[in-house]
Amino acid sequence: MITQVTDVAVFKQKALAWAATFDTACYLDSNSFNDPYGKFDTIIAVGAKAELTATAGDAFAQLSEFKKSNPGFITGFFGYDLKNETEQLQSNNPDHLNFPDLYFFAPEILISARENTVEIIGENEEEIWMAIERLSFSSGTQKAAVNLQARFSRDEYIKTVEKIKNHIIRGDIYVTNFCQELYAEDTEIDPLSIFKNLNSLSPTPFSTFFKWNGNYMMCASPERFLAKRGNKLISQPIKGTARRDADDTVDKTIIEELRNHPKELQENVMIVDLVRNDLTHSAKPGTVKTEGLYGIQSFKQVHQMVSTIVCELRDEVSAIDAIKNTFPMGSMTGAPKISAMQLMEQYERSKRGVYSGAIGYFSADGDFDFNVVIRTLLYNSAKKYLSFQVGSAITYHANAAQEYEECLLKAKAILEVLGGKR
Repeated sequence: MITQVTDVAVFKQKALAWAATFDTACYLDSNSFNDPYGKFDTIIAVGAKAELTATAGDAFAQLSEFKKSNPGFITGFFGYDLKNETEQLQSNNPDHLNFPDLYFFAPEILISARENTVEIIGENEEEIWMAIERLSFSSGTQKAAVNLQARFSRDEYIKTVEKIKNHIIRGDIYVTNFCQELYAEDTEIDPLSIFKNLNSLSPTPFSTFFKWNGNYMMCASPERFLAKRGNKLISQPIKGTARRDADDTVDKTIIEELRNHPKELQENVMIVDLVRNDLTHSAKPGTVKTEGLYGIQSFKQVHQMVSTIVCELRDEVSAIDAIKNTFPMGSMTGAPKISAMQLMEQYERSKRGVYSGAIGYFSADGDFDFNVVIRTLLYNSAKKYLSFQVGSAITYHANAAQEYEECLLKAKAILEVLGGKR
């Protein structure tokens, strides 16, 4: 069923509220960002006619079989700790969320919106349309403030960054992404209201509301991990962050400072080199190229430095193998990749889980698109445990105190939505 709507923003809000009443739902919103590789404004997948839950070991192989059995649209996520399947690594840090390493489902109902055109695929499409239209529009409110605790104090964070920099000085690594967890125990939230408010406060091109088995992800990610369009792979790592300013003149100055900041340029180009190397495992020889270097994207909360790397996919490499060949994404690991992941396992205090992983979809035409799970709240409603992780790139030139402030800048929107203290 294809129909036109007069106000797509209101329809999206109603459709999201309707989808959230189901046990399993995924809402992917591009927030109308101008993306040459985007294929939709919004996709909503509801109800699981088939689902896959897997742990590191043979998760990618299981997904390949699941995809063959469900050749249409499927959506789900890859957890960061699938690194233990792609490399000889371990994850020994505490895990308080207990999310799986991989979860995908084939939806019973699929809704897509592009501009003012809405398509509904599923049984009883007219009834679905009427059920959505009958809902009243509500922005939603999270009534009680949530106070987050931190796994690192500011002093502990700074001391740890200095230890990591010693590894860089010794030549163990060149750059790494060091992450810390903020969390709340025994807390009850309204995930839908929090996501709506987060998406309003910090609209990004890879926003996601994901719900399954009483677990929730409320994501305001600005970053694409990997997409496939025809035989073309696209990766767009983000490295380099600067604050926004209400004064246009000051804001433009901040952009220029970011564009020419030695440390930000250094960390960006190192990750670009890493991604280029990762893509060679899937690419036709000679096709890996940097389509855009040091691009600046401005979001409501921050400016980001984004580079675009592309290649042509070899015929014998499957879509899932292309993801496996580049996972986890370089922007969340470091270089050399394996050494950086080993060291972060040593210095971080929480299992990353879905954070630093990817959420997205495989479409029926063979394409796919996955984000990087950052700026994301994760919630286990059975355990009443809320988690939010944030990280920054550590290089030789990194200033530990400034990196701590960058973490707070990245956390700003989520902290504001929760309305609590830390």
